[in-house]
Amino acid sequence: MHARGADGTDWAEIAPALATGAAGPRRVYAPDLRGHGRSDWPGGYAYETLRDDVHTFLGALGIERADVVGHSLGGAVAYLLAQRGPGLVRRLVLEDVPAPFPLDPPRPPAERPGGDLPYDWAMILATDEQRNAPNPEWWDHMGRITSPTLLIGGGPSSLIPQEQIAALAELLPDARHITVDAGHLVHEARPAEFLAAVEDFLSPADRTPS
Repeated sequence: MHARGADGTDWAEIAPALATGAAGPRRVYAPDLRGHGRSDWPGGYAYETLRDDVHTFLGALGIERADVVGHSLGGAVAYLLAQRGPGLVRRLVLEDVPAPFPLDPPRPPAERPGGDLPYDWAMILATDEQRNAPNPEWWDHMGRITSPTLLIGGGPSSLIPQEQIAALAELLPDARHITVDAGHLVHEARPAEFLAAVEDFLSPADRTPS
C-alpha cells in the first residue's frame, strides 16, 4: 500500500519483482487507497476507514491471508489491518512508518497547491489532523499484531524520526528493524536493497507455516 499522495503505480518497479522473485511466485495487488488515483474520492478519510476498505478489498478477492507491505500512510493502514485481524496478515512490512505519536509542534494547516491533483485535497486535511493527534488505541493495540514484522527505516535523511521506528519495533511482539540510508522513499531510491530485504523476509523457507 502506497504513501499519501501516491497511488498503486508507485509500486510499478517493485511489484513485478515480488511476483517473480525469490519470495514468489505470488500474486501481487497494489490498490489505490480511497482519495487517491483511480479509486473513489468519497470523503471520510479516517485511517480506520482506509483499513476497512483494504479489508473489504481482500474479502472481495477471497483472500483469507496475505503478506502486506505498506509505505508511510499505507504502512499505518497496514498495521491497523494487522491489529484488527491478526489471522489475516501473515507477514507485515512497514517502510519508513512512524509510530502513532502526537506531533509536537503540530503540523500547520496545509495550503492547497494550484491545478488538478492526483488525490483528494480533503484527504490531505483529514490525514494531517489524525497525524497531529493519532487515536491512542493505535499505539495501545500494537501488541495485538502477531504477524512477524519487518520495519525498514530510511535513515537520517528521512523526514520520519527514526527513533519512532525503533520504538515501534520494540513494542511489536515479533519485529525485525533494519535501516537503508535512502530517505523516506526507500523502495524508490534503493529498490535493489529494498527488494533484497523484503524477499528475504517473505522467502518460503522463512515463512511461518499456515
